[in-house]
Amino acid sequence: MTHWIVGDIHGCAVELDQLVQQLDLGSDDQLLSVGDLFHRGPDPMGVIGVLRASNARFILGNHEARVLERFDLAPARSDGSDRPELRQEFGLLQPEDLAGDGRRVLMVEPEQCAEVLCYLQEHDGYFLSQEQLPGAVPTPDGRSWCMVHAGLTPGVHPIDSSPQDLYSMRRLEGRGRPWWYEVYNGPNLVVFGHTPSKVPRRRMFEGQLVALGIDTACVYGGDLSAYAPELDEWMRVPCQKSGGYAQQ
Repeated sequence: MTHWIVGDIHGCAVELDQLVQQLDLGSDDQLLSVGDLFHRGPDPMGVIGVLRASNARFILGNHEARVLERFDLAPARSDGSDRPELRQEFGLLQPEDLAGDGRRVLMVEPEQCAEVLCYLQEHDGYFLSQEQLPGAVPTPDGRSWCMVHAGLTPGVHPIDSSPQDLYSMRRLEGRGRPWWYEVYNGPNLVVFGHTPSKVPRRRMFEGQLVALGIDTACVYGGDLSAYAPELDEWMRVPCQKSGGYAQQ
């Protein structure tokens, strides 16, 4: 069984479908997403279709969190265990009602808004760890791993972190304001998205990979990437539109 973690999708449904085809998932394999599924890109409903067909699991990115917060549907605990009761009726909605972080409007029709909200409620909270995933095993060098959307305060376990840190952290407060992963020393591997870079962001400590950023900027013309922590293997597909679908 292999768990493949996909970086920020941002509505890039064509690329997601190509990536899933290349992964050729077996019946025991699991597709996971670090969040930021829809906003900025061209085809949110196509993304839902591919994720559903792949039986994918996802955690909340900053855009999904903002949407759910607006409808009082966002959990307050980092593991999502206090999620509100499932809601399926929303009345008449407009795409502006599903705007994400920075009020980025979702590229959907009004009649599709309720389906998006229903899907977002299927989330797995703000992080997933190896121990939470049936059949998951450690990294090749025997370490546990987890995935968050954005970042972690070094020394703080995800379960003890605030949702806001998990879905929005980039830099730490204090002298020099370093990227959080620059001072993270493990020992467990953290896979994250949120901060785009056409080159994966890697943090090595004492010869071990302890943090890996897999938002390789597909929506901006880069690649859509997937990483298997149990195998230490990559898979990528390039953005199909020259220059991308959005400006960084």
